[in-house]
Amino acid sequence: MGHHHDHSHGGGHHHHGKGANKRALLISLLIITAFLIVEVIGGFLTNSLALLSDAGHMLSDSSALFLSLIAMFFAARKPSAKKTYGFYRFEILAALINGVMLVVISLVIIWEAYQRFFAPPEVASLSMMGIAFVGLLANIAAAFVLMRGDYKNNLNIRSAFLHVLGDLLGSVGAILAGLLMWKFNWYIADPIISVVVAVLILLSAWRVTRDSVDVLMESTPASIDADQVSDALSKIEGVTSVHDLHIWTVTSGFDSLSCHLHVKDGLASYPILQKALHLLEHQFGITHSTIQIEDSSILHQELLCETGPQTSDKHKHKHEHNHKHEHSH
Repeated sequence: MGHHHDHSHGGGHHHHGKGANKRALLISLLIITAFLIVEVIGGFLTNSLALLSDAGHMLSDSSALFLSLIAMFFAARKPSAKKTYGFYRFEILAALINGVMLVVISLVIIWEAYQRFFAPPEVASLSMMGIAFVGLLANIAAAFVLMRGDYKNNLNIRSAFLHVLGDLLGSVGAILAGLLMWKFNWYIADPIISVVVAVLILLSAWRVTRDSVDVLMESTPASIDADQVSDALSKIEGVTSVHDLHIWTVTSGFDSLSCHLHVKDGLASYPILQKALHLLEHQFGITHSTIQIEDSSILHQELLCETGPQTSDKHKHKHEHNHKHEHSH
C-alpha cells in the first residue's frame, strides 16, 4: 500500500473572468487618468483641500489601476521550475501595495485637514463644485466598469474598486463642502469633509491590506473552517485520523489544501483518496488538494507532522517522518 501523494487541479477555475477583469482595469485607468489632470490643476487653482485630497486620491487610483493591470499580466504567465505557482501572488502583492498607499494618503489628508481647522483658508467654492462634479462622473464611470469585473472575489480588482469608490466619496464630499462654503461661507467645511472622506478610505484600505497579508501569510481562507474540514475527512470510512492539515490561498479564487490521512491497515488507499478529493471539492469548494495516505507501516521518527492548530485535538495522531517528505502541487 505505502502512501500516495495525489492532487486534483481546479481546471483553471481561477482564470474565470480574467479577460473581463483586464478590460475593466484598462478602461478604468483611461477614464481616471483623463480626469486626473483636471482635478490636480483645479485643486491648486481653487485652494480646496477637499478637492486636492480628491485629486491626490485620484492620482493614487491611476497608479493603483496601472499596478493592478501589470499584476494581471504577470499572473497570466505560466509556472516554471523556479516558480511552480507562476506569478499568481503578484496580484496579491499589488493589492497589498494599493492598500498601503490608501492608508498613507488618508493619513496625509487627515494631517493637512488638522492644520486647516485652526485657520480655514478661503476657497473658490463654485469652481471647486464644478471640478468635483466632473470628477464624480469620471469615478462613477470607472466604478461601473470595475463592477462588471470580478470585484467580489478578486482581491486585486476589489482593491482597485475600493480606490475608485473612495475617490467617488471624495468627489461627493468636495461637492458638499463647496455647497456649504458657497451658501454659508463655512470654510471649515472643507477640512471637515476631507477628514470624513479620509476615514472612510482608511477603513476600506485596512480591509484590503488585512486580506492581502492573510493570503501572503498563507492563513486559512475566511470562507473555510479548518476544523470542519478535518472533521469531514476523519469521517470517511477507513480513516482513523487527519494530521498535517494546511489550507491556504494562492491567489483570489484559488484555494489549496494538503494533509495526511492515516487509514486502517490493509485497506485499498485509492478509493479513500477519491472520496476525500470528492468531499473537498463538493463540500468545501477546494479543487487543488495534495493528500498523503498512510497506515501503521509508516513510521514518523524525525519530523513531527502536526504544526499548528489546524489539527483538531480529537483527531490528533502523533507521527514522525523517517523518509524524505515531498509535496507536489
